[in-house]
Amino acid sequence: MKNIAIVMGGYSGEHDISIASGTQVYQTLDKTKYNVVRIVIERGSWYGLDANDNRLPLDKNDFSVTINGQKTLFDLAFILIHGNPGENGVLQGYFDMLGIRYTTCGFYSSMLTFHKGYCNALVRSFGIVNVARSVLLYKGQPIDSDAIVSQLGLPLFVKPATGGSSVATTKVKNAAALMPAIEEAFGEADEVMVEEFVKGREFDCGVFQASDRRLVFPITEIVPTGNHDFFDYDAKYNGFSNEITPAEVGEEVSSLVQQTSSRLYDLLNCRGIVRFDYIYNPEHNKLFFLEANTIPGQSAESIVPKQARAMGISTSRLYEMAIETALSANP
Repeated sequence: MKNIAIVMGGYSGEHDISIASGTQVYQTLDKTKYNVVRIVIERGSWYGLDANDNRLPLDKNDFSVTINGQKTLFDLAFILIHGNPGENGVLQGYFDMLGIRYTTCGFYSSMLTFHKGYCNALVRSFGIVNVARSVLLYKGQPIDSDAIVSQLGLPLFVKPATGGSSVATTKVKNAAALMPAIEEAFGEADEVMVEEFVKGREFDCGVFQASDRRLVFPITEIVPTGNHDFFDYDAKYNGFSNEITPAEVGEEVSSLVQQTSSRLYDLLNCRGIVRFDYIYNPEHNKLFFLEANTIPGQSAESIVPKQARAMGISTSRLYEMAIETALSANP
């Protein structure tokens, strides 16, 4: 029986979302097929959890845990840390050195896609999808907010360049609100991206290259509700959005989103389950790339599991496929 580490937690504002994702995968996996151990990574400590939630000591030298006096080494890490250090390539490099397989993109692809500014520049160079104009800011360097507004117009979005779940992301509607939004984003990351506003509908599409086939999932439309005019953290996780899967849209648009996602999966050298997010402007029939999520949420109501179920793949089967594919890959 293979030993599977469910790696969750992390150092960012997405810590609790990661715990929810990890818990969902842990509860879903068949314990008669795999020996599954949860591993929590936090700044103060790394530790395992047994079936009764008792902490298990973890040795970072070989990523092993001690259970009832016995050392357990892992065959695979099912990485579910959104943000640092799971989605940015740090853990992938660590596991590469230890020779432990994992379920996500490799080190280089994870690092690149995690940085919104660098990823956008690369995706723009591919020439297969539109990318909104943006300005990348670095902590400690001078900022000319008037020049930014002049260049990108209003409204615009301010977001940490290395972050997810819309943590510290602000839709800025007037010039006076720009600098406070930038300062908030700098509280989450050392680099901040200011991006022009693109009017349209938000679509998400998951892609997964399994051992035997390419899965391009049905697309989801995100419709914020209440007082939310974009898919911010509160809308994502506190029920202020409708996530319509499959999206109620024509075949032409659905195919455009799916084909673009499958092509980006290859061009960005992705592995594992990846979700691509877009804004579609129906007035000009243009699709704009937002970001690539190389460790998308896997909680009970997350988008990708819903997309998988919409095409007849159960959540448990999806996770088993992720494990089987990663175990069959070259170490």
